[in-house]
Amino acid sequence: MAFSTARTAFRFTCFSLTLLPLSPLYAASPAPVQGDNGMVVTAQHLATDVGVDVLKHGGNAVDAAVAVGYALAVVYPTAGNIGGGGFMTLRLKDGTTDFIDFREKAPLAATKNMYLDDKGNVVPRASLDGYLAVGVPGTVKGLELAREKYGTKDREDLLAPAIQLAKDGFTLNQGDASILAGGAARLVKDPEAKKIFLKADGAPYGAGEVLKQPDLAKVLESISAKGPDAFYKGMPAEAIAKASEAGKGILSVEDFHTYAARELKPVECDYHGYHIISSPPPSSGGVIICEILNILEAYPLREQGYGAASTVSEMVEAMRYAYVDRNSALGDPDFIQNPLSKMLSKDYADEIRAKITPGEAGKSADLKPFGGKESTETTHYSIIDKDGNAVSVTYTLNGSFGAGVVAPGTGILLNNEMDDFTSKPGVANLYGLVQGEANAIAPKKAPLSSMSPTIVTKDGKPFMVIGSPGGSRIITITLEAILNVVDFGMNISEAVNAPRIHHQWQPDKVYYEPCALSPDTIAKLKDMGYTLDGGVGGPVWGQAAGILVGGKSLADIVDGKGHGYYGAIDSRAVAGSAKGY
Repeated sequence: MAFSTARTAFRFTCFSLTLLPLSPLYAASPAPVQGDNGMVVTAQHLATDVGVDVLKHGGNAVDAAVAVGYALAVVYPTAGNIGGGGFMTLRLKDGTTDFIDFREKAPLAATKNMYLDDKGNVVPRASLDGYLAVGVPGTVKGLELAREKYGTKDREDLLAPAIQLAKDGFTLNQGDASILAGGAARLVKDPEAKKIFLKADGAPYGAGEVLKQPDLAKVLESISAKGPDAFYKGMPAEAIAKASEAGKGILSVEDFHTYAARELKPVECDYHGYHIISSPPPSSGGVIICEILNILEAYPLREQGYGAASTVSEMVEAMRYAYVDRNSALGDPDFIQNPLSKMLSKDYADEIRAKITPGEAGKSADLKPFGGKESTETTHYSIIDKDGNAVSVTYTLNGSFGAGVVAPGTGILLNNEMDDFTSKPGVANLYGLVQGEANAIAPKKAPLSSMSPTIVTKDGKPFMVIGSPGGSRIITITLEAILNVVDFGMNISEAVNAPRIHHQWQPDKVYYEPCALSPDTIAKLKDMGYTLDGGVGGPVWGQAAGILVGGKSLADIVDGKGHGYYGAIDSRAVAGSAKGY
């Protein structure tokens, strides 16, 4: 059974006793949203509406993904962007798969040691704040590449909703207002950002008030009319380069002129008869999800059950071994040879399992590198259309509101993605990941990412579209959503809302959300030698957006009782929604 009676009782008791009114995660999961002709799930309700409207008017999933990407740049400024970058995983109705990499890249003037002082030490926050932290944005090139190759709608049609939302403004709900309030202390430091996102006195806008972004509207109008050149060879590029020079950054107009998105072969693997299609390097996401699944495939997770000490131990050990590979072996494929064939092989998983002692905690210090935690302020959206075309997109500014800077006249928040590089090999970045030379800074190189936009198929048909923000935890969030459906029998809403665990090699701790582990499981894990960090009152992470095809849970699909599409947005996403039609 997916849950034992005792564990189920514990979870609901935990939820009822936690009493966190601002954390809807701890209520029972809402029912999945059903749609017969399509489904859109995003972290911002207005962007979801935009995507559904595109599908209703004959657009396909790629058209909807492009429109949603631009809409989020307006209504979800903490992570939605045209000043950042990301990844798109696609599977079309005919089985064609593709992966579009529009990740930010290091400027031409970037150097390996650019964030070190004269003593060789990392300068605190140099890779996070201001223009020196900004990578060359890729979102506009990536969305247009997808539209031109796979879309059916004109660019003008797909940008029109975002332009209207920027020009006329949109009314903030409580979730939108809380996001802006959370970034106020950062946004107030930059005059342009303050002018757009805060009131004259520096106070954040509240629920019921209208946020207008006229400068961003003009930029979007120019992109609509002229395409990516309006961004990369027009006013935005020139304004950003000028502001970067004034702000002691290194971005140049040439950086924008030379940026190109690229198509790469997705990472693919199989788990218990399900086929996973996910992100290749410069993302570590798909590789590490598949490596962990390969290790876990030989364990009886379904029989042991969600949250059992044996299940948690096996998951943690698989994560431990996979993350040491992630942090040391992977990087931009234009710069290094990624050892994918070995990392994805079942034989390699067998080798790893042979090193794991059941019922005993491994020691990260004993694992040698194969050859940080990224920001949580990323966003993911999942879309499927009536024909079964599926699109999974994760894109980001990296930190909340990115580098916290807006070049005058552009309205564009810029990323601080340079922090995802290895500033100094062997030294943890701000978020705890200890990375190596494979991810060292170099001009035109993309930093390693954990973003994991993923599509799962079964018997040649779409089964699940999934992904999440969450920094280095994106991988385990996406992984656990898949396991929750396939092994633990949860419906898609339960799967994205269930409390999570995480281990990333270093630091050698098992992180767990409130209610993720029962008291008896905690005691057993401690007896095994694990160091635990989390529990009631601790943080939660991620905002998964998922779609299940053919039923709200695996049981419906297997029994033939389900049909259509079922979507769910993580309750951790305070402004998000799932909507079908």
